[in-house]
Amino acid sequence: TSLHVEYYAQIVSNTAIMRRLIAAAEQIKALGYEASPDIEASFNKAEDILFQVRMKRDPRDFIPIRDALGQYFEEAGPPTTEREGEIPHILTGFTALDELLGGLQRSDLIVLAARPSLGKTSLALNIARNTAISQKACVALCSLEMSREAVVQRLLASESGVDSKKVRLGYFSEQEEIRIMEASGILSEASIYIDDSPQLRCLDIRSKVRRLHFERNIDLIIIDYLQLIQGNGKSETRVQEISKITRDLKTLARELNVPVLTVSQLSRAVEWRASHIPQLSDLRESGSIEQDADVVLFIYRDDMYFSPEEWSKVHDIEKEPYPRGIADLIIAKHRNGPLGQIKLRFLGRIAKFDNLEAELISTS
Repeated sequence: TSLHVEYYAQIVSNTAIMRRLIAAAEQIKALGYEASPDIEASFNKAEDILFQVRMKRDPRDFIPIRDALGQYFEEAGPPTTEREGEIPHILTGFTALDELLGGLQRSDLIVLAARPSLGKTSLALNIARNTAISQKACVALCSLEMSREAVVQRLLASESGVDSKKVRLGYFSEQEEIRIMEASGILSEASIYIDDSPQLRCLDIRSKVRRLHFERNIDLIIIDYLQLIQGNGKSETRVQEISKITRDLKTLARELNVPVLTVSQLSRAVEWRASHIPQLSDLRESGSIEQDADVVLFIYRDDMYFSPEEWSKVHDIEKEPYPRGIADLIIAKHRNGPLGQIKLRFLGRIAKFDNLEAELISTS
């Protein structure tokens, strides 16, 4: 009967998995005899071997398109419904951005880049907050630049509306304290997991994220920021190291089938041009960032480069008022969709980006 067929098919499947587990054990045993001086790298290799078994993945090979189509529709589910327990698209909470991108797509590598002090980390944290609270998504945040205390302070400031300096110093009124406690209650329900280990290598990030993925089923990975990820210690140039890191991050996104959003620095070339609007060539230390990323976002703010007086000399103030607290978010690369530019409001004192009524200003 069909019941017996399913029963014996499951036995065959389980036996195959156990064979792969035995083979994996032999590989890990061989690692132990190598006596590598880099113990952490050996741990990561062992975890990688077990990960492949656990994910039941055999090496990929050619398959006919009819099988690929079948897998696609099986994984995507019906067009208008969501599979139970899985979020098909991660929404950033910024309406115009989500309309252009269709949300953050699974297996995509998204690079969010800007010059210092323009709000890269703030925007990344805002996206983490929006997805975790509005969609109940599980977010893994690797903060290589800021401590977890600093991350929490920023999240509390943006959620409560209390000046981030007051939150950091602990000087606030009774009413502000109430708002902070309310914000704490909201944030404590969010599935945001923070790792603030400094000097992580890509291998370390993969290992930590995989473990969390098995426990919590991650929906989004955020890394702050790319240039702080350590190389593998071999005698490579930094450009070569960054190239390998971006490839590894893209592999991680595909491996876990989740979007990976990494913050990135821009080169000083932006400052030397008459126009300070970022370009793809400004991505710091490697052209591979542009190559490997599925989406590249730039933050640009006129109020960081022009004073009100300078602005009034070249603009009609009545038609183009000084853009204080207005940020342009530029979609400079979108592998599977349109490019464009949207406007967001930036509230610097609470490290928060917000929607504007007329956000979308151009697409191409």
